[in-house]
Amino acid sequence: SLKLYHFCKIVFLIIYNQGSLKICSKSVIFEPDEVNKPILKIPLKDCKRIEAVYLIKEGDVVAPYKYERGERNVIFQLDMPLKTEDVVQTLLQLHRASCLDKLGDQTAMIAANLQSRLARTSFDKNSFQSVTERPHMECEAEMVSPLVTNPGHVCITDHNLYFQPLNSYPDSVVQIGLHSVRRIYKRRHGLRPLGLEVFCTENDLCSDIYLKFYNTKDRDELYYYIATFLENHITEHTAESYMLQWQRGHISNYQYLLHLNNLADRSVNDLSQYPVFPWVISDYSSPQLDLLNPASFRDLSKPVGALNTERLERLLERYRDMPEPRFMYGSHYSSPGYVLFYLVRVAPEHMLCLQNGRYDHADRMFNSVGETWKNCLEGGTDFKELIPEFYGTDSSFLKNLLSLNLGRRQGGGRVGDVELPSWASGSPSNDFLQKMRAALESQHVSEHLHEWIDLIFGYKQRGSEAVAAHNVFHPLTYEGVIDCDSIEDPDQKIAMLTQILEFGQTPRQLFTTPHPQRITPRFHSVSSGTSLMACILSYSASPSLDSFEDLTEESKTLAWSNMNKLALQSSHKIHKEVVTGIAGTLSGTSIFSTSQEPHVNSLFLSFILSFCLSFSLLLTFLSLFLFLFFFLCHISLKRYFYSIAYGRRQDTLMGHDDAVSQVCWRDNQLYTASWDSTIKVWKCVAADISSNKRAHFELLAELEHESGVNTIALSPAGTLLASGTKEGSLSVWDIASCSLLHQIACHSGKIHQVAFSPDSRNILSVGEDSCLKVTDVQTGMLLSTVPAEDEQRCFCWDGNTVLSGGQSGNLLIWDLLSSKVIHKIPAHSGPVTCIWMNEQCSSVITGGEDKQIMFWKHQY
Repeated sequence: SLKLYHFCKIVFLIIYNQGSLKICSKSVIFEPDEVNKPILKIPLKDCKRIEAVYLIKEGDVVAPYKYERGERNVIFQLDMPLKTEDVVQTLLQLHRASCLDKLGDQTAMIAANLQSRLARTSFDKNSFQSVTERPHMECEAEMVSPLVTNPGHVCITDHNLYFQPLNSYPDSVVQIGLHSVRRIYKRRHGLRPLGLEVFCTENDLCSDIYLKFYNTKDRDELYYYIATFLENHITEHTAESYMLQWQRGHISNYQYLLHLNNLADRSVNDLSQYPVFPWVISDYSSPQLDLLNPASFRDLSKPVGALNTERLERLLERYRDMPEPRFMYGSHYSSPGYVLFYLVRVAPEHMLCLQNGRYDHADRMFNSVGETWKNCLEGGTDFKELIPEFYGTDSSFLKNLLSLNLGRRQGGGRVGDVELPSWASGSPSNDFLQKMRAALESQHVSEHLHEWIDLIFGYKQRGSEAVAAHNVFHPLTYEGVIDCDSIEDPDQKIAMLTQILEFGQTPRQLFTTPHPQRITPRFHSVSSGTSLMACILSYSASPSLDSFEDLTEESKTLAWSNMNKLALQSSHKIHKEVVTGIAGTLSGTSIFSTSQEPHVNSLFLSFILSFCLSFSLLLTFLSLFLFLFFFLCHISLKRYFYSIAYGRRQDTLMGHDDAVSQVCWRDNQLYTASWDSTIKVWKCVAADISSNKRAHFELLAELEHESGVNTIALSPAGTLLASGTKEGSLSVWDIASCSLLHQIACHSGKIHQVAFSPDSRNILSVGEDSCLKVTDVQTGMLLSTVPAEDEQRCFCWDGNTVLSGGQSGNLLIWDLLSSKVIHKIPAHSGPVTCIWMNEQCSSVITGGEDKQIMFWKHQY
């Protein structure tokens, strides 16, 4: 890319009037004020004896450069004579550099000249917006735009970010208010961690400034200063937080792909790392586009190079015979050439700059969407994907609005507008984009987009999974494969860097485990061969159509949206020690609580709603069959069944070698978790217990763990079981087969509680590491990590909003999508230890180390 060293207004005495002189790293460019005059470009290496010049944009028409030969003298007269000496010295130094034989020596001398000029100047603080601004740091950097970088000085204050170009072009200073910043991203630039991009909008494709620093330390200091400022104003999003928003339908497929591209170092200011989007439609020949027909769509589980099986077999045959390092595809799916192939009609200057002043051959231009798709399927070296513009609203890149002379094809026709599919009707270019957007947001793509993400940004990008998915590109395209700074020979280093930048770069890898599927309205109809998918779908496949249940769902939604209006109704101190558990009957009319007390000596009743039972020295319990029976776990390793009707112990079950931490009951099966590192599944027939018979407990399964199990939870459908251990691992089990589906090192300490979301898609867990973590059930991927100010011990949640209690004694309401506490409710005088919520989500009861039981209701 060119670097602009000087900019000044001059008079060119030969054939021009007034204009602008730009001294770049390898050429001198004169741009006349009179638009009909051509721009003059003189390569510095020819300045001893100018035998040819480039005439650019003659008659204000973007066209291939004219190359005029013949010896000539060129005289420039500057409007500001005081700058003449500086300009001449710069020209002489750059001219000497251009005459060196080796490219590495040229680059080194140009860089030294630039650093010398930067060292002799500094940021002009007269550019501050206010005299009260306090500067935090100042350093040198370059402002990046496609194919051009502009060196200058960066200064950041307590209110603004400034960039002052060394040549005062195109503006004397660029100013961005910190309060207007919405997103910042660290970038790789030239394969080195030197870039920083700033956005003042949330979903825009274009940033407000892209800066490249000369060392990582300066970049990071500026990044952390802005990030610290933004912490109090906006939420920093990660790939996991965007994934959670996308999975639950809060952002569109387009927005999600845009965010992933940004997080993976893709920028419209860097043509070698331009945002990449997928081909999603495969039908470009039918008169009508049927978005309900799966055949209309491309297979998103395969890279473009693997869509044609015959071509793939030829590529694999070559791959098997290739020496290491092997690759399947000789070209990439995104490169500067491919980007400008699509954008030549709106960015012709970039194409001419990239290709030495010439357009590509007319038959190789972007002439037809259908032809381009066909070539991507059948061509031996064409595996390109699309760019975001295909799913945007600006169709100008499809039209030759500038009346460019792009050449004639073999058939004699001129290259004009892009030929669009016949299903693009009315205003074809606008209709084409509208249908492309509809396809991207369609049911089919929403259900399969995660497969393409696995290939481009995820776990199938590298390693054995990439080989299995036929997704292996040239090694130089992958981040970290080669360290250009370790190459000592400057010529070899420049050649390697040039090859990498021109060939294309694979995005930074964002995910190392399978990406979860999006939750869509018809998700339950998607077939899958895995038992895990069947387990998940069994819950969502049977939605209730009963109007009463619809009203119940509405009341739940209303309750959760007003969770900040919880008001304390009453509090009761009926225990002598810490309250360890709270549960209610199915009707919600009776509440049971337990605590840890030094003796097992009493059984007593106390009224909270209608009454409350309390048992001593108990860890956990379970109320069954409305309130006919009560199941308790004793620190002495025994599990007791108490008859509420008779107020006596009904049965005793011995089954673990250490304390039982939690129990669950469903469909005549009892699940007991223990600190002995097991979960045991028992068959326990309810009718036998209710008829006062001696219950027969049959051990059905024993689920082994590597450490003590502290908490368990059943999915709403009863098909999955989640468990959390003392060492922080989260396990997901298939109840039908009692097999382990996932085991994830989730927390860095003991897990206090786990719970499934209402749709069984996700699991929320809290632990000693003071984090709330959301895990995807289907893939086992950690979707989100939300740090808390203090350790959270217990919670209820609806899949998006969390009501939690922790060490501070407060009840916290969290919005998981923004990873923020949205409301805080003062509650207990010590840590909150347990929370219970009724089925309608209208009543909440909490217990704590202050021995209090508190009853809460919404105060509308």
